Amino acid sequence: MTFARPIEARLRGTRRAQVVGELLGNSAHFPIANLFYEAIREGADMLRTADAYTLLGACLVQARYLGGRQYDGRPQPLAGNLVGPAIYTLVEGVLEGPAFFTAPQHIAYWCFALAIGLLQHAQLKLSRGAPEVAFSLAEGLVRAGILLAVYWMLEVAANPADARVSTFLTDSSHVFIVLALCALGLLVGLLQWHARRGLRLLRDTAADLHKFSEWAWGREVLERAIADGDRLALRRETRSVLFVDIRGFTAWSERNSPETVVEMLNHYYAALESALRDLRPVKSKYTADEAMVVFSGARAALDAAAAMRCAASGVLAEHGLAAGIGVHTGPTVEGLLGSPDVKLYDVIGDTVNVAKRLCDQAAGGEVLASIECVSAAGLDAQARARRALSVKGKSAPLDVCVL
Repeated sequence: MTFARPIEARLRGTRRAQVVGELLGNSAHFPIANLFYEAIREGADMLRTADAYTLLGACLVQARYLGGRQYDGRPQPLAGNLVGPAIYTLVEGVLEGPAFFTAPQHIAYWCFALAIGLLQHAQLKLSRGAPEVAFSLAEGLVRAGILLAVYWMLEVAANPADARVSTFLTDSSHVFIVLALCALGLLVGLLQWHARRGLRLLRDTAADLHKFSEWAWGREVLERAIADGDRLALRRETRSVLFVDIRGFTAWSERNSPETVVEMLNHYYAALESALRDLRPVKSKYTADEAMVVFSGARAALDAAAAMRCAASGVLAEHGLAAGIGVHTGPTVEGLLGSPDVKLYDVIGDTVNVAKRLCDQAAGGEVLASIECVSAAGLDAQARARRALSVKGKSAPLDVCVL
């Protein structure tokens, strides 16, 4: 069973969202300021040149690259921030010739892209804490510097005397703009650091809740719950139920310390989980030395039985133990059971009882599968070794296959 939005995608978002966030939060900043600068200088004529469209296209390509790398867990901020200026320079440098490299806004594009790339690279490489805050504040100042640089270029174009910093700062309105933009940059940098820290905390918490919920419910049930909570309502299903139980566990436990017992069980559980990793059970439940695993298909249940027998034997043989396994296929009722305040997803019915009885009758290292399970898996039950079992709760013996 597949779902349109698996849990991992919900935790980390989508590639499109990452690209859009990169565009709005970084790649579009200088291009937009530059477009305003050239619109003020050239007016509507700007729209009849390739310059504006090349600039927008370059920042879109950069956002796609940086956002995609971030989504894939392979961020490349230093090189990525130079993608936009490189594309813009390559295209416009050919169209405008040497004059392109004399325009101050083109040089400024490279300078700001390099500065932001270096700061983001430093934040990526350094540990969290004070250095991260400092670099985030510095990045905020650099972004504020984009507006300040464009404003300065406009003032210089109107009054060349303002090209000298000392002259530029003699005007009180210019001083106000500088101070206001620097303060705004620091606030934006602090806000971005706070937002990143909050997002990390949220994602770490969500990942922990995902892990804990998967332990309690099982991966497939958890994915169903997130995709559509109504799918957890009680309903009738055909399931294949597997039980595995260690033979002689109680007597062995009496002879060993609790620490030894727990250590062995942890290795035992890990071995069983490893065997189940690619088979996507509906639910797994462990109770001391017994495990119940529910599958949507009989073939998966039989494959799991073979894999679990092999995995368990490697752990149990060291302690002189072995596990028996029983598998049965039939109708069940499954869903959330419990009070309004405490609920548990479980599978109940005679199918579960029969699987448990088969497990109880299986010898160590043996798998007993009902005829119903073997037939549902598309296998020839007549070609298998058979056994008739008299079990509690059944008036007639059960015909089972010994695997």
